[in-house]
Amino acid sequence: MTMTSNPVTINGVTLTGHHVPRQNSVLTPDALGFLAALHREFEPRRRELLAAREERRKAIARGTDPTFLPETRRIREDDSWRVPPPPPGLEDRRVEITGPTERKMTINALNSGAKVWLADMEDANTPHWTNVVTNQLNLIDALEGTIEFTNPDGKKYALKNRDARANPTIVVRPRGWHFEERHLSVRDEPIAGAIVDFGLYFFHNARRLKKLGLGPYFYLPKTESHQEARLWHDIFSRAESMLGTDRGTIRATVLIETITAAFEMEEILHELGEHAAGLNAGRWDYIFSIIKNFRTRGPRFILPDRNAVTMTQPFMRAYTEQLVRACHRRGAMAIGGMAAFIPSRRDEEVNRTAIEKVQADKTREAEDGFDGSWVAHPDLVPVCREVFDAALGDRPNQLDRLREDVVPDDKALIDIASAEGRITEVGIRNNVEVGIRYIEAWLRGNGAVGIHNLMEDAATAEISRSQIWQWVNTRAITDEGEEITRDWVQELLEEEFARIERAEGDRFDDARAIFEEVALGDDYPAFLTTPAYERFLAEPEDPHAPEEAGTSASSRA
Repeated sequence: MTMTSNPVTINGVTLTGHHVPRQNSVLTPDALGFLAALHREFEPRRRELLAAREERRKAIARGTDPTFLPETRRIREDDSWRVPPPPPGLEDRRVEITGPTERKMTINALNSGAKVWLADMEDANTPHWTNVVTNQLNLIDALEGTIEFTNPDGKKYALKNRDARANPTIVVRPRGWHFEERHLSVRDEPIAGAIVDFGLYFFHNARRLKKLGLGPYFYLPKTESHQEARLWHDIFSRAESMLGTDRGTIRATVLIETITAAFEMEEILHELGEHAAGLNAGRWDYIFSIIKNFRTRGPRFILPDRNAVTMTQPFMRAYTEQLVRACHRRGAMAIGGMAAFIPSRRDEEVNRTAIEKVQADKTREAEDGFDGSWVAHPDLVPVCREVFDAALGDRPNQLDRLREDVVPDDKALIDIASAEGRITEVGIRNNVEVGIRYIEAWLRGNGAVGIHNLMEDAATAEISRSQIWQWVNTRAITDEGEEITRDWVQELLEEEFARIERAEGDRFDDARAIFEEVALGDDYPAFLTTPAYERFLAEPEDPHAPEEAGTSASSRA
Protein backbone atom coordinates (compact mmCIF):
# COMPACT_ATOMS: atom_id res chain seq x y z
CA MET A 1 0.00 0.00 0.00
CA THR A 2 1.29 3.47 -0.87
CA MET A 3 -0.33 6.13 1.25
CA THR A 4 -0.89 9.75 0.42
CA SER A 5 -2.65 12.58 2.17
CA ASN A 6 -5.93 11.13 0.94
CA PRO A 7 -7.53 9.39 3.93
CA VAL A 8 -6.99 5.63 3.98
CA THR A 9 -8.59 3.35 6.60
CA ILE A 10 -6.82 0.12 7.49
CA ASN A 11 -7.89 -2.17 10.32
CA GLY A 12 -9.96 0.60 11.86
CA VAL A 13 -7.27 3.30 11.69
CA THR A 14 -7.63 6.23 9.31
CA LEU A 15 -4.36 7.68 8.04
CA THR A 16 -4.17 11.23 6.71
CA GLY A 17 -0.41 11.78 6.74
CA HIS A 18 1.59 12.35 3.58
CA HIS A 19 3.66 9.46 2.24
CA VAL A 20 6.95 8.82 4.07
CA PRO A 21 9.59 6.54 2.51
CA ARG A 22 9.63 3.02 4.03
CA GLN A 23 6.47 3.73 6.02
CA ASN A 24 5.04 0.36 4.98
CA SER A 25 7.60 -1.27 7.28
CA VAL A 26 6.01 0.52 10.25
CA LEU A 27 2.37 1.21 9.35
CA THR A 28 1.52 -2.42 8.68
CA PRO A 29 -2.11 -3.60 8.88
CA ASP A 30 -1.36 -5.67 12.00
CA ALA A 31 0.42 -2.80 13.74
CA LEU A 32 -2.43 -0.42 12.96
CA GLY A 33 -4.93 -2.95 14.27
CA PHE A 34 -2.88 -3.16 17.46
CA LEU A 35 -3.07 0.62 17.88
CA ALA A 36 -6.80 0.62 17.19
CA ALA A 37 -7.43 -2.01 19.87
CA LEU A 38 -5.45 -0.07 22.48
CA HIS A 39 -7.19 3.17 21.54
CA ARG A 40 -10.69 1.71 21.78
CA GLU A 41 -10.01 0.17 25.19
CA PHE A 42 -8.10 2.97 26.90
CA GLU A 43 -9.05 6.27 25.26
CA PRO A 44 -12.02 6.90 27.62
CA ARG A 45 -9.75 6.57 30.67
CA ARG A 46 -7.13 8.85 29.13
CA ARG A 47 -9.74 11.55 28.65
CA GLU A 48 -11.03 11.12 32.20
CA LEU A 49 -7.52 11.49 33.59
CA LEU A 50 -6.84 14.60 31.52
CA ALA A 51 -10.04 16.10 32.93
CA ALA A 52 -8.87 15.17 36.43
CA ARG A 53 -5.59 16.98 35.76
CA GLU A 54 -7.45 20.12 34.89
CA GLU A 55 -9.63 19.96 38.00
CA ARG A 56 -6.59 19.46 40.20
CA ARG A 57 -4.85 22.41 38.55
CA LYS A 58 -7.89 24.60 39.16
CA ALA A 59 -7.91 23.59 42.82
CA ILE A 60 -4.25 24.56 43.18
CA ALA A 61 -4.97 27.89 41.48
CA ARG A 62 -7.75 28.50 44.03
CA GLY A 63 -5.25 28.08 46.86
CA THR A 64 -5.29 24.35 47.67
CA ASP A 65 -1.68 23.28 48.10
CA PRO A 66 -0.87 19.69 47.07
CA THR A 67 -0.03 17.31 49.91
CA PHE A 68 0.69 13.63 50.43
CA LEU A 69 -2.57 11.81 49.74
CA PRO A 70 -4.36 10.52 52.85
CA GLU A 71 -6.20 7.89 50.78
CA THR A 72 -2.92 6.22 49.76
CA ARG A 73 -1.22 6.34 53.16
CA ARG A 74 -1.45 2.57 53.51
CA ILE A 75 0.73 2.16 50.39
CA ARG A 76 3.38 4.50 51.76
CA GLU A 77 3.33 2.93 55.22
CA ASP A 78 3.44 -0.69 54.00
CA ASP A 79 7.10 -1.70 54.21
CA SER A 80 6.58 -5.08 52.56
CA TRP A 81 6.29 -4.32 48.85
CA ARG A 82 9.08 -3.91 46.31
CA VAL A 83 9.34 -3.50 42.56
CA PRO A 84 11.03 -6.33 40.63
CA PRO A 85 14.85 -6.38 40.33
CA PRO A 86 16.36 -4.42 37.43
CA PRO A 87 15.88 -6.23 34.11
CA PRO A 88 18.71 -7.19 31.71
CA GLY A 89 20.41 -4.12 30.33
CA LEU A 90 19.20 -1.85 33.13
CA GLU A 91 21.20 -3.20 36.06
CA ASP A 92 23.83 -0.48 35.54
CA ARG A 93 22.57 2.97 34.55
CA ARG A 94 25.42 5.14 35.78
CA VAL A 95 25.42 7.33 32.68
CA GLU A 96 22.50 7.83 30.30
CA ILE A 97 22.58 9.95 27.17
CA THR A 98 19.39 11.57 25.95
CA GLY A 99 18.45 12.76 22.51
CA PRO A 100 16.05 12.56 19.59
CA THR A 101 15.74 9.52 17.36
CA GLU A 102 16.84 11.42 14.27
CA ARG A 103 19.16 9.13 12.33
CA LYS A 104 22.54 10.78 12.93
CA MET A 105 21.74 11.46 16.58
CA THR A 106 20.74 7.82 17.04
CA ILE A 107 24.12 6.66 15.75
CA ASN A 108 26.03 9.17 17.87
CA ALA A 109 24.12 8.15 21.00
CA LEU A 110 24.74 4.45 20.43
CA ASN A 111 28.45 5.15 19.85
CA SER A 112 28.74 7.38 22.94
CA GLY A 113 29.82 4.80 25.52
CA ALA A 114 26.84 5.52 27.75
CA LYS A 115 25.07 2.67 29.53
CA VAL A 116 21.58 3.75 28.40
CA TRP A 117 20.21 5.85 25.56
CA LEU A 118 16.94 7.67 26.17
CA ALA A 119 15.47 7.59 22.66
CA ASP A 120 13.33 10.69 22.88
CA MET A 121 10.10 10.93 20.89
CA GLU A 122 8.84 13.64 23.22
CA ASP A 123 10.49 16.90 24.32
CA ALA A 124 13.57 16.55 22.06
CA ASN A 125 11.46 15.69 19.04
CA THR A 126 9.12 17.65 16.79
CA PRO A 127 6.05 15.52 16.03
CA HIS A 128 6.09 16.15 12.30
CA TRP A 129 4.43 13.18 10.62
CA THR A 130 7.76 12.45 8.91
CA ASN A 131 9.46 12.24 12.31
CA VAL A 132 6.71 10.07 13.79
CA VAL A 133 7.32 7.43 11.12
CA THR A 134 11.10 7.68 10.77
CA ASN A 135 11.56 7.57 14.56
CA GLN A 136 10.29 4.02 14.44
CA LEU A 137 12.31 3.08 11.36
CA ASN A 138 15.51 4.36 12.93
CA LEU A 139 14.97 2.32 16.10
CA ILE A 140 14.30 -0.84 14.10
CA ASP A 141 17.47 -0.27 12.08
CA ALA A 142 19.43 0.45 15.27
CA LEU A 143 18.36 -2.83 16.86
CA GLU A 144 19.14 -4.67 13.62
CA GLY A 145 22.59 -3.06 13.54
CA THR A 146 22.03 -1.71 10.03
CA ILE A 147 21.55 1.97 10.74
CA GLU A 148 23.83 4.36 8.88
CA PHE A 149 23.64 7.92 7.64
CA THR A 150 25.41 10.12 5.07
CA ASN A 151 25.39 13.88 5.43
CA PRO A 152 24.81 16.06 2.36
CA ASP A 153 28.54 16.87 2.46
CA GLY A 154 29.35 13.16 2.19
CA LYS A 155 30.34 12.46 5.80
CA LYS A 156 29.28 8.97 6.81
CA TYR A 157 27.97 7.80 10.19
CA ALA A 158 27.74 4.16 11.23
CA LEU A 159 27.66 2.07 14.39
CA LYS A 160 30.99 1.14 15.91
CA ASN A 161 29.39 -2.10 17.05
CA ARG A 162 26.47 -3.61 15.15
CA ASP A 163 25.52 -5.92 18.04
CA ALA A 164 22.78 -4.13 19.98
CA ARG A 165 23.80 -5.95 23.17
CA ALA A 166 27.14 -4.13 23.14
CA ASN A 167 25.58 -0.69 22.72
CA PRO A 168 23.67 1.47 25.22
CA THR A 169 20.35 -0.07 26.23
CA ILE A 170 17.53 1.72 24.43
CA VAL A 171 14.79 3.24 26.60
CA VAL A 172 12.10 4.95 24.52
CA ARG A 173 10.28 8.06 25.71
CA PRO A 174 6.87 8.34 23.99
CA ARG A 175 4.85 11.53 23.94
CA GLY A 176 2.84 12.58 26.99
CA TRP A 177 -0.83 11.81 27.58
CA HIS A 178 -1.95 15.29 26.51
CA PHE A 179 -0.67 14.98 22.94
CA GLU A 180 -2.85 13.60 20.13
CA GLU A 181 -1.57 12.28 16.81
CA ARG A 182 -3.76 14.02 14.25
CA HIS A 183 -2.61 11.85 11.35
CA LEU A 184 -3.97 8.61 12.87
CA SER A 185 -7.55 8.29 14.08
CA VAL A 186 -10.18 5.74 15.02
CA ARG A 187 -13.81 6.70 14.35
CA ASP A 188 -12.69 10.33 13.88
CA GLU A 189 -10.92 10.31 17.28
CA PRO A 190 -7.18 11.05 17.08
CA ILE A 191 -5.05 8.35 18.69
CA ALA A 192 -2.97 9.57 21.63
CA GLY A 193 0.64 10.20 20.66
CA ALA A 194 1.68 8.09 23.65
CA ILE A 195 -0.22 5.08 22.28
CA VAL A 196 1.24 5.59 18.79
CA ASP A 197 4.85 5.87 19.96
CA PHE A 198 4.65 3.08 22.54
CA GLY A 199 2.49 0.79 20.43
CA LEU A 200 4.53 0.88 17.24
CA TYR A 201 7.84 0.38 19.05
CA PHE A 202 6.52 -2.47 21.18
CA PHE A 203 4.69 -4.18 18.32
CA HIS A 204 7.67 -4.20 15.99
CA ASN A 205 10.46 -4.82 18.50
CA ALA A 206 9.23 -6.90 21.46
CA ARG A 207 10.29 -10.21 19.90
CA ARG A 208 13.45 -8.71 18.43
CA LEU A 209 14.48 -7.46 21.88
CA LYS A 210 13.71 -10.80 23.49
CA LYS A 211 16.12 -12.50 21.09
CA LEU A 212 18.77 -10.03 22.20
CA GLY A 213 18.14 -10.87 25.85
CA LEU A 214 16.70 -7.42 26.48
CA GLY A 215 13.18 -6.01 26.72
CA PRO A 216 11.01 -3.11 25.61
CA TYR A 217 11.87 -0.38 28.08
CA PHE A 218 10.23 3.04 28.34
CA TYR A 219 10.53 6.42 30.03
CA LEU A 220 7.07 7.79 30.88
CA PRO A 221 6.84 11.60 30.68
CA LYS A 222 4.51 14.22 32.13
CA THR A 223 2.88 11.80 34.59
CA GLU A 224 0.79 13.73 37.12
CA SER A 225 -0.72 11.03 39.34
CA HIS A 226 -0.60 7.39 40.38
CA GLN A 227 -3.87 6.88 38.46
CA GLU A 228 -1.99 7.77 35.28
CA ALA A 229 0.68 5.22 36.20
CA ARG A 230 -2.11 2.65 36.64
CA LEU A 231 -3.31 3.44 33.12
CA TRP A 232 0.16 2.72 31.77
CA HIS A 233 0.30 -0.51 33.78
CA ASP A 234 -2.98 -1.69 32.27
CA ILE A 235 -1.90 -0.75 28.74
CA PHE A 236 1.37 -2.62 29.20
CA SER A 237 -0.42 -5.70 30.51
CA ARG A 238 -2.92 -5.63 27.65
CA ALA A 239 -0.16 -5.19 25.06
CA GLU A 240 1.81 -8.11 26.50
CA SER A 241 -1.29 -10.27 26.38
CA MET A 242 -2.07 -9.32 22.79
CA LEU A 243 1.43 -10.19 21.57
CA GLY A 244 1.85 -13.22 23.82
CA THR A 245 4.91 -11.90 25.63
CA ASP A 246 5.62 -12.68 29.26
CA ARG A 247 3.92 -10.50 31.87
CA GLY A 248 6.36 -7.89 33.12
CA THR A 249 8.39 -7.91 29.91
CA ILE A 250 7.77 -4.18 29.59
CA ARG A 251 9.61 -2.08 32.16
CA ALA A 252 9.17 1.63 32.70
CA THR A 253 10.97 4.47 34.42
CA VAL A 254 8.71 7.39 35.28
CA LEU A 255 9.94 10.94 35.03
CA ILE A 256 8.96 12.80 38.17
CA GLU A 257 8.69 16.08 36.32
CA THR A 258 5.40 17.45 37.60
CA ILE A 259 4.83 18.93 41.02
CA THR A 260 1.79 16.74 41.67
CA ALA A 261 3.68 13.53 40.89
CA ALA A 262 6.29 14.48 43.50
CA PHE A 263 3.67 13.86 46.20
CA GLU A 264 2.89 10.36 44.83
CA MET A 265 6.27 8.82 44.02
CA GLU A 266 5.84 5.60 45.96
CA GLU A 267 2.24 5.26 44.77
CA ILE A 268 3.40 5.59 41.15
CA LEU A 269 5.89 2.75 41.61
CA HIS A 270 3.22 0.68 43.35
CA GLU A 271 0.71 1.16 40.52
CA LEU A 272 3.23 0.20 37.85
CA GLY A 273 3.84 -3.03 39.76
CA GLU A 274 5.76 -5.61 37.75
CA HIS A 275 6.42 -3.00 35.07
CA ALA A 276 8.25 -0.56 37.37
CA ALA A 277 11.97 0.06 36.88
CA GLY A 278 12.62 3.41 38.55
CA LEU A 279 12.06 7.14 38.72
CA ASN A 280 13.95 10.03 37.16
CA ALA A 281 14.37 13.59 38.42
CA GLY A 282 13.21 15.46 35.31
CA ARG A 283 14.35 18.81 36.57
CA TRP A 284 13.40 21.13 33.70
CA ASP A 285 9.82 19.96 33.29
CA TYR A 286 9.54 19.93 37.08
CA ILE A 287 10.37 23.64 37.23
CA PHE A 288 7.92 24.28 34.38
CA SER A 289 5.21 22.36 36.25
CA ILE A 290 5.72 24.44 39.39
CA ILE A 291 5.37 27.68 37.44
CA LYS A 292 2.34 26.38 35.53
CA ASN A 293 0.45 25.21 38.59
CA PHE A 294 1.21 28.21 40.82
CA ARG A 295 1.41 30.88 38.13
CA THR A 296 -1.44 32.97 39.57
CA ARG A 297 -0.66 32.50 43.26
CA GLY A 298 1.45 35.62 43.80
CA PRO A 299 4.84 36.36 45.41
CA ARG A 300 5.11 33.10 47.38
CA PHE A 301 5.49 31.12 44.16
CA ILE A 302 7.48 33.44 41.89
CA LEU A 303 10.84 32.03 40.84
CA PRO A 304 13.92 34.07 39.92
CA ASP A 305 15.64 34.01 36.53
CA ARG A 306 15.72 30.58 34.91
CA ASN A 307 19.50 30.26 35.26
CA ALA A 308 19.22 30.84 39.02
CA VAL A 309 16.90 27.87 39.59
CA THR A 310 19.57 25.26 40.18
CA MET A 311 19.47 21.92 41.97
CA THR A 312 20.90 23.54 45.11
CA GLN A 313 17.69 25.50 45.72
CA PRO A 314 16.05 24.08 48.88
CA PHE A 315 12.81 23.00 47.21
CA MET A 316 14.79 21.22 44.47
CA ARG A 317 16.97 19.48 47.07
CA ALA A 318 13.84 18.29 48.87
CA TYR A 319 12.50 16.89 45.60
CA THR A 320 15.62 14.94 44.66
CA GLU A 321 16.38 13.57 48.10
CA GLN A 322 12.82 12.36 48.59
CA LEU A 323 12.96 10.76 45.13
CA VAL A 324 16.06 8.71 46.02
CA ARG A 325 14.49 7.65 49.30
CA ALA A 326 11.24 6.57 47.63
CA CYS A 327 13.05 4.60 44.93
CA HIS A 328 15.57 2.75 47.07
CA ARG A 329 13.02 1.94 49.74
CA ARG A 330 11.15 0.02 47.03
CA GLY A 331 14.14 -1.43 45.14
CA ALA A 332 13.75 0.93 42.16
CA MET A 333 16.47 2.85 40.34
CA ALA A 334 16.83 6.59 40.95
CA ILE A 335 18.19 8.46 37.93
CA GLY A 336 19.43 12.02 38.13
CA GLY A 337 18.67 15.00 35.95
CA MET A 338 19.98 16.46 32.72
CA ALA A 339 23.35 18.08 32.23
CA ALA A 340 22.35 20.33 29.34
CA PHE A 341 25.77 21.85 28.57
CA ILE A 342 27.06 21.48 25.01
CA PRO A 343 30.87 21.51 24.77
CA SER A 344 32.39 24.21 22.57
CA ARG A 345 35.27 23.52 20.20
CA ARG A 346 36.06 27.22 20.05
CA ASP A 347 36.20 28.32 23.69
CA GLU A 348 38.21 26.22 26.12
CA GLU A 349 37.44 28.57 29.01
CA VAL A 350 33.69 28.08 28.50
CA ASN A 351 34.30 24.32 28.44
CA ARG A 352 36.40 24.33 31.58
CA THR A 353 33.87 26.30 33.60
CA ALA A 354 30.90 24.30 32.34
CA ILE A 355 32.54 20.90 32.91
CA GLU A 356 33.36 21.92 36.47
CA LYS A 357 29.66 22.67 36.99
CA VAL A 358 28.65 19.34 35.43
CA GLN A 359 31.11 17.48 37.65
CA ALA A 360 29.78 19.24 40.73
CA ASP A 361 26.18 18.48 39.71
CA LYS A 362 26.88 14.79 39.08
CA THR A 363 28.96 14.49 42.24
CA ARG A 364 26.07 15.87 44.29
CA GLU A 365 23.72 13.35 42.68
CA ALA A 366 26.08 10.43 43.27
CA GLU A 367 26.58 11.44 46.89
CA ASP A 368 22.82 11.77 47.33
CA GLY A 369 22.41 8.13 46.28
CA PHE A 370 21.34 8.35 42.63
CA ASP A 371 22.21 5.29 40.58
CA GLY A 372 23.08 7.27 37.47
CA SER A 373 22.35 10.47 35.64
CA TRP A 374 21.65 12.11 32.27
CA VAL A 375 23.84 14.01 29.84
CA ALA A 376 22.83 15.61 26.53
CA HIS A 377 26.13 15.37 24.64
CA PRO A 378 28.54 12.47 23.98
CA ASP A 379 31.51 14.52 25.24
CA LEU A 380 29.91 14.61 28.71
CA VAL A 381 29.57 10.82 28.96
CA PRO A 382 33.13 10.40 30.34
CA VAL A 383 32.56 13.22 32.83
CA CYS A 384 29.43 11.62 34.26
CA ARG A 385 30.88 8.10 34.14
CA GLU A 386 34.01 9.14 36.04
CA VAL A 387 31.93 10.59 38.86
CA PHE A 388 29.69 7.55 39.20
CA ASP A 389 32.59 5.11 38.79
CA ALA A 390 34.15 6.72 41.84
CA ALA A 391 30.90 6.50 43.80
CA LEU A 392 29.88 2.98 42.78
CA GLY A 393 33.20 1.18 42.58
CA ASP A 394 32.52 -2.35 41.37
CA ARG A 395 28.79 -2.13 42.18
CA PRO A 396 26.33 -1.64 39.29
CA ASN A 397 24.17 0.72 41.34
CA GLN A 398 23.63 1.91 44.90
CA LEU A 399 20.20 0.52 45.62
CA ASP A 400 21.52 -0.40 49.06
CA ARG A 401 21.66 3.28 50.04
CA LEU A 402 18.19 3.63 51.52
CA ARG A 403 18.48 7.28 52.58
CA GLU A 404 16.59 6.63 55.78
CA ASP A 405 17.93 9.97 56.98
CA VAL A 406 15.52 11.71 54.59
CA VAL A 407 12.13 12.50 56.10
CA PRO A 408 9.25 12.89 53.61
CA ASP A 409 8.14 16.50 53.83
CA ASP A 410 5.31 17.74 51.65
CA LYS A 411 5.76 21.35 52.77
CA ALA A 412 9.40 21.38 51.68
CA LEU A 413 8.43 20.40 48.13
CA ILE A 414 6.57 23.67 47.63
CA ASP A 415 8.75 25.97 49.71
CA ILE A 416 9.31 28.12 46.65
CA ALA A 417 9.69 31.28 48.73
CA SER A 418 13.07 29.98 49.94
CA ALA A 419 14.50 30.16 46.41
CA GLU A 420 17.44 32.53 46.10
CA GLY A 421 18.06 34.69 43.07
CA ARG A 422 16.82 37.73 41.22
CA ILE A 423 14.53 38.58 38.35
CA THR A 424 16.49 40.67 35.88
CA GLU A 425 16.02 42.33 32.51
CA VAL A 426 18.77 40.04 31.22
CA GLY A 427 16.72 37.05 32.37
CA ILE A 428 13.61 38.34 30.60
CA ARG A 429 15.55 38.92 27.39
CA ASN A 430 17.10 35.45 27.61
CA ASN A 431 13.67 33.86 28.03
CA VAL A 432 12.35 35.73 25.00
CA GLU A 433 15.31 34.84 22.79
CA VAL A 434 15.49 31.19 23.81
CA GLY A 435 11.73 30.76 23.49
CA ILE A 436 11.56 32.17 19.97
CA ARG A 437 14.70 30.43 18.74
CA TYR A 438 13.57 27.08 20.10
CA ILE A 439 10.05 27.31 18.65
CA GLU A 440 11.49 28.26 15.25
CA ALA A 441 13.73 25.20 15.23
CA TRP A 442 10.86 23.02 16.48
CA LEU A 443 8.68 24.14 13.60
CA ARG A 444 11.44 23.11 11.18
CA GLY A 445 11.57 19.64 12.74
CA ASN A 446 14.36 19.98 15.31
CA GLY A 447 13.24 19.30 18.87
CA ALA A 448 16.68 19.50 20.52
CA VAL A 449 18.52 22.76 19.81
CA GLY A 450 21.85 24.14 20.96
CA ILE A 451 21.49 27.77 22.11
CA HIS A 452 24.33 29.53 23.96
CA ASN A 453 26.07 26.20 24.68
CA LEU A 454 22.97 24.68 26.28
CA MET A 455 20.78 21.94 24.84
CA GLU A 456 17.31 23.40 24.80
CA ASP A 457 14.22 21.24 24.42
CA ALA A 458 10.49 21.75 24.85
CA ALA A 459 10.80 21.69 28.65
CA THR A 460 13.31 24.54 28.83
CA ALA A 461 11.31 26.55 26.31
CA GLU A 462 8.26 25.99 28.52
CA ILE A 463 10.11 27.51 31.47
CA SER A 464 11.06 30.53 29.37
CA ARG A 465 7.53 31.33 28.20
CA SER A 466 5.88 30.39 31.53
CA GLN A 467 8.12 32.70 33.52
CA ILE A 468 7.23 35.56 31.19
CA TRP A 469 3.50 34.82 31.57
CA GLN A 470 3.73 34.56 35.35
CA TRP A 471 5.87 37.66 35.81
CA VAL A 472 3.52 39.73 33.64
CA ASN A 473 0.32 38.47 35.27
CA THR A 474 1.60 38.87 38.84
CA ARG A 475 3.26 42.21 38.02
CA ALA A 476 6.57 40.99 39.37
CA ILE A 477 9.39 43.49 39.99
CA THR A 478 12.92 43.12 38.64
CA ASP A 479 15.94 43.67 40.85
CA GLU A 480 16.33 47.01 39.02
CA GLY A 481 12.89 48.03 40.34
CA GLU A 482 11.07 47.73 37.01
CA GLU A 483 7.52 46.38 37.06
CA ILE A 484 7.15 43.65 34.46
CA THR A 485 4.25 44.61 32.25
CA ARG A 486 3.01 43.17 28.97
CA ASP A 487 3.91 46.40 27.13
CA TRP A 488 7.47 46.40 28.47
CA VAL A 489 8.05 42.76 27.59
CA GLN A 490 6.65 43.47 24.12
CA GLU A 491 9.26 46.22 23.72
CA LEU A 492 12.03 43.84 24.79
CA LEU A 493 10.67 41.21 22.42
CA GLU A 494 10.80 43.69 19.52
CA GLU A 495 14.45 44.42 20.32
CA GLU A 496 15.45 40.78 20.69
CA PHE A 497 13.60 39.77 17.53
CA ALA A 498 15.38 42.50 15.55
CA ARG A 499 18.74 40.99 16.56
CA ILE A 500 17.92 37.58 15.10
CA GLU A 501 19.70 36.89 11.83
CA ARG A 502 17.19 35.77 9.21
CA ALA A 503 17.62 33.26 6.42
CA GLU A 504 15.48 32.21 3.50
CA GLY A 505 12.91 29.63 4.58
CA ASP A 506 13.22 30.29 8.31
CA ARG A 507 10.14 30.09 10.55
CA PHE A 508 10.85 33.01 12.88
CA ASP A 509 7.67 34.91 12.04
CA ASP A 510 5.60 31.83 12.91
CA ALA A 511 7.71 31.24 16.02
CA ARG A 512 7.18 34.79 17.21
CA ALA A 513 3.42 34.47 16.75
CA ILE A 514 3.35 31.29 18.82
CA PHE A 515 5.60 32.75 21.54
CA GLU A 516 3.45 35.86 21.87
CA GLU A 517 0.35 33.69 22.13
CA VAL A 518 1.70 31.38 24.86
CA ALA A 519 3.75 33.95 26.82
CA LEU A 520 1.82 37.19 26.47
CA GLY A 521 -1.74 36.11 25.77
CA ASP A 522 -4.58 36.42 28.27
CA ASP A 523 -5.03 32.66 28.31
CA TYR A 524 -2.31 30.22 29.31
CA PRO A 525 -2.11 27.07 27.13
CA ALA A 526 -1.06 24.09 29.24
CA PHE A 527 1.65 23.23 26.68
CA LEU A 528 3.13 25.54 24.07
CA THR A 529 3.54 22.65 21.63
CA THR A 530 -0.23 22.12 21.46
CA PRO A 531 -1.16 25.35 19.65
CA ALA A 532 2.04 25.12 17.58
CA TYR A 533 1.09 21.62 16.44
CA GLU A 534 -2.54 22.46 15.78
CA ARG A 535 -1.67 25.54 13.77
CA PHE A 536 1.29 24.33 11.74
CA LEU A 537 1.85 20.55 11.85
CA ALA A 538 -1.50 18.77 11.93
CA GLU A 539 -2.45 19.22 8.27
CA PRO A 540 -2.34 16.04 6.17
CA GLU A 541 0.19 17.42 3.70
CA ASP A 542 2.49 18.59 6.54
CA PRO A 543 3.90 21.28 4.19
CA HIS A 544 6.77 22.23 6.49
CA ALA A 545 7.96 18.69 7.18
CA PRO A 546 11.68 18.27 7.80
CA GLU A 547 13.90 16.47 5.37
CA GLU A 548 13.27 12.81 5.78
CA ALA A 549 15.62 11.31 8.31
CA GLY A 550 17.10 8.00 7.32
CA THR A 551 16.37 8.18 3.62
CA SER A 552 19.89 8.37 2.31
CA ALA A 553 20.54 6.02 -0.56
CA SER A 554 22.15 3.49 1.74
CA SER A 555 19.08 3.26 3.97
CA ARG A 556 16.18 3.31 1.55
CA ALA A 557 14.22 0.10 1.22
